[in-house]
Amino acid sequence: MTLQQLKYIIEIVNCGSINEAAKRLFITQPSLSNAVKELEAEIGFDLFLRTPKGITLSVDGAEFLGYARQVVEQAGLLEQRYLSKKPSRQLCSISTQHYAFAVNAFVNLIRESGSDEYEFTLRETRTHEIIEDVKNLRSEIGILYKNPFNRKVIEKLLRENRLDFHPLFTAKPHIFISSQNPLADRPYVTLEDLQDYPYLSFEQGEYNSFYFSEEILSTVYRKKSIHVSDRATLFNLLIGLNGYTISTGIVSADLNGDNIKSVPLKVEDEIQVGWIANHQIQLSMQAGAYIRELKAVIQLYGLTLSE
Repeated sequence: MTLQQLKYIIEIVNCGSINEAAKRLFITQPSLSNAVKELEAEIGFDLFLRTPKGITLSVDGAEFLGYARQVVEQAGLLEQRYLSKKPSRQLCSISTQHYAFAVNAFVNLIRESGSDEYEFTLRETRTHEIIEDVKNLRSEIGILYKNPFNRKVIEKLLRENRLDFHPLFTAKPHIFISSQNPLADRPYVTLEDLQDYPYLSFEQGEYNSFYFSEEILSTVYRKKSIHVSDRATLFNLLIGLNGYTISTGIVSADLNGDNIKSVPLKVEDEIQVGWIANHQIQLSMQAGAYIRELKAVIQLYGLTLSE
């Protein structure tokens, strides 16, 4: 087993494809495939499951990847300290529901990384895809929420995919609306107050189940409803159509300006936001740093971190 082989495995996982990894590593695809097969023969199990649709890590491969990342990171630190080599390119991938605080933390992570070279990925995506990304280690961390309505379904999916949920905070529901909306100065609003305003939500593709909705109260009937795929479009429609959406109440003036306001929604519900990860692997240093940045940003917004 060599350090180079470990780097190969990490690059394949990051790319999700042996062909793409070979291109990035500047070697031929057969050479990379042979290196993987030699390593699998040495350790006695398959690292990847090979299907007509591509490759995914096996259960044993996921555990192996955690150790491989630690070894490669420590080797990099040794080279920096004793061989005066420049820091290796940092890699980190996060999948998240559409939360401003997740972006804030990502910005802080990059600013604090201190690396001349890095390749970070932030995917604001659908709920089911977040689970799939973390399951297949396309992302180290996923950020999503649970509440009384979706809890059993989400927890069942996490168990089946060997993923752990780590709570970050619990929030009372709020609506996001334009600062020019007639409801913007209310101390709180009710569902009745909102019935004539367009309701905006993030579409979930083929997994468009109520349980995968990024917004609570997904089963409530609305006269006017618009589904969008990205946060910028949603905020533009909040302003242009006087629409509303439901979220945690954390809105970032740095990212979204002063055009969006957060108003408490008077309902008996709560939103528990947390991060998920594969429980068989050790997080990279960058992933650990991102979690610390997440917690710091959440506290800056005045929320209490979960124990």
